This record gives sequence, C-alpha cells and structure tokens, in this order.
Amino acid sequence: MNDGWNNADEKPNMSDDEEKKAEECAESDESSGIETGSITVLKDGHFIHCLTVIGQIEGHYILPSQNKTTKYEHVIPQLVAIEESQEIEGLLIILNTVGGDVEAGLAIAELLSTMTTPTASLVLGGGHSIGVPLAVSCERSFIVPSATMTVHPVRMSGLVLGVPQTLSYFEKMQDRIVNFVVGNSEISEEDFRALMMKTGELVMDVGTVLDGEEAVSCGLINELGGLSDALSFLENRIKEKN
Repeated sequence: MNDGWNNADEKPNMSDDEEKKAEECAESDESSGIETGSITVLKDGHFIHCLTVIGQIEGHYILPSQNKTTKYEHVIPQLVAIEESQEIEGLLIILNTVGGDVEAGLAIAELLSTMTTPTASLVLGGGHSIGVPLAVSCERSFIVPSATMTVHPVRMSGLVLGVPQTLSYFEKMQDRIVNFVVGNSEISEEDFRALMMKTGELVMDVGTVLDGEEAVSCGLINELGGLSDALSFLENRIKEKN
C-alpha cells in the first residue's frame, strides 16, 4: 500500500523528530486516506496536505450508494485539524466535482477562504456548479487546459412551492454564491451574472461552460497550471510565511 510519502532518498536531511512526525502522519493517512480522499506528503522539508473534492458534494441527505460523493462531515473536521496543526504547512485542494448541495459547498468554501494555512486549488476534469466557489476559495487557483467549469443559477430538487417567498429564497441563495465568488476571484459581478444567465449554450438550462483558458481569461481562475505549479506556489508561500 502506498503510504503517501516520498521515497526516503527524497527526504532532505530529516531530523529524528521530523521522521517521527512523518511516520505518524503516514499511519494516519493509511487508515483514513482511502475513505476521505486525503493524503499528507513531505516536500522539501514541508508537510503539505492534499484533499480531493470529487463526485457530488453531499449535504444533509445521504446520496445513493452508487454515487461518488464528498461528505462535508468528513471535510470540515479535516480543515479545522489542518488549520490547528503545527506540522502541516500547506493545503492543496484537487477538484473534480459535478457540484451538489449549495449550503454544504459554501460552508466548505467559507472555511477554506478564512484559513491562515497557505492554500491552493487545482481543477481537474470538472469544477461545476457549487464547485466554482470551492475553486476560488483558496489563495491561488489553478486549472488544467482540459478541465471545464459550469456556471449556472441555483436549482432546487424536490417539492417547490409556487409562491413569492420561494423566488425570494432563490434570489438570496444566488446572491450568496455571487458575492462569495466575486469577493474571492478577479471576475466582476456583472460578468459572473452574465455567465450564469447565458442562454443557448446548455441544453434545457441557462448558464455557461468554461474550459481552462476561458476560466482564466474571464478572471474566475488565477492561472492555467497543473500539479507542479500548485505545489510550487505552496512551497513559495510556506517559505514566505516562515
């Protein structure tokens, strides 16, 4: 089983304390990494935690067992532990999500945006729907050229009452998302709302699908890049912080 650590010859002159911490983190990752999709690696003497957000973001209701999900009750405690940890110095969020529960996604995004631990996000495959706030919540966001991001208005499944209060609730929920994205990226509110309400691009829906270059050019994502770029950013931020 891969314990998530680099080979011994890649560890730069580790002290006995550092080796002990590495072993403890590795043991912890072996038991929880498969279940939560997280892993801690040692790079150039710094501990960087990698957390994956995949499939559908699960909210207060359990999704069918055949769905790949990211559970907020797993992610939120991890983020708190990372922020309080004296060993972990950086956090990398890897996104490949179709979206999911709005409030659960926003809760995770808000936590990420308020962390003092250096953070970076990397969009692979897709960062759709509520995955957009998650992608922009970190200090620096990256996206590979082949990835896509879908921006669309808030939707709700289940019974919806056709009353003015329902429309008001939708508008307030949408405003929360817009304000968060605009406040944590370089895109303007006008441009983001225009992407949300664009017609003719999605079948039976309104919204916009952006590829990697388009997401960067409109200011939604900071830059095109891959894993090495995100890790290099975190290394530099850790060195600055120290």
